[in-house]
Amino acid sequence: MGAMDTGTTVQLFPLVLLLLIVPLVACVWLNARATAAVSCATAALAMTTGIGHGVLSHGDFLVRLGGLLLGSAISVYAAHRRTTLEAALGAAREVARITQRVILRPISRNLAGTHVCTRYHSAAPESSIGGDLYDVAVTPYGLRVLVGDVRGHDLTALRLTAETLTAFRELAYTTPDLPKLATALDGRLTPELGPEDFVTAVLAEFVPGEVRLVNCGHPAPLRSGRRVELLEPLAPTTPLGLHPEPRLQRALLQPGDRLLLYTDGLTETRAPDGTPLPLLPVAARALSEPLPEEVLAHLCSSAHAHAGSHPVDDLALVLCQPTEAAVRVPMVT
Repeated sequence: MGAMDTGTTVQLFPLVLLLLIVPLVACVWLNARATAAVSCATAALAMTTGIGHGVLSHGDFLVRLGGLLLGSAISVYAAHRRTTLEAALGAAREVARITQRVILRPISRNLAGTHVCTRYHSAAPESSIGGDLYDVAVTPYGLRVLVGDVRGHDLTALRLTAETLTAFRELAYTTPDLPKLATALDGRLTPELGPEDFVTAVLAEFVPGEVRLVNCGHPAPLRSGRRVELLEPLAPTTPLGLHPEPRLQRALLQPGDRLLLYTDGLTETRAPDGTPLPLLPVAARALSEPLPEEVLAHLCSSAHAHAGSHPVDDLALVLCQPTEAAVRVPMVT
């Protein structure tokens, strides 16, 4: 082999291993079959180049070709593992979304003298599972409603959502007042929460003529009557899981008035330029709709319109309206 051939050979051997970049990149984006096809084409190119330069049987070339083939095989396996894990994760998330829809069952009915209508808006299908939650219970103490938001996303948030709803369904029927109910919920949830986990929550209890509230770090409910106003808590307290000191708040609520409970997906909606959703004007327009379902649909569409191309976060809405047929629920001691 002449001097020129020797120089070409010296340059050729490193290039064979550089071809390994091709299947390595392919395994990141393609499935196993496509990665295998790319690997075969890369190996064929290397062998054709070796034949063309008369070095196919050269020891150093064969060592590098073997490294290329081994790396290609590893790339195919890596592509297979990646696509398998992605499929499993996608299936798990789909099951979680279905489970979440079952847990957050839609409601539109009269319950103990109050019409309750709910709506849950999930963020884009490819996004994470959220932790927004709501539930209602007709108890010996009146109709009770829970709206909350678990910190975090994905399966951990879904598990804590289920834990919160289970605790509420068990304790709402046996705990005589809302501050004690909030304290009991905190005691039940704290052992289940991680060091950075918590649950914001607002509890509402409806009796003729008024609503009783306990707010644990959650956005303030909106009441519409003669005007639309926020029912801010008397004193701020921490979310569930952070040992709140709940205080009872009472507000008038007559037939024809409405109470809107919601999660921070509404208050944190931002326009593309960062402008927050003007909550009170938007809520006032929505609450003027005649039907509860139209109120909630108006709120969701307003949030989408304000956000523009930005995704709207998960959002839970619960609209409560006393009816003319309200009957006092006997208190049980």
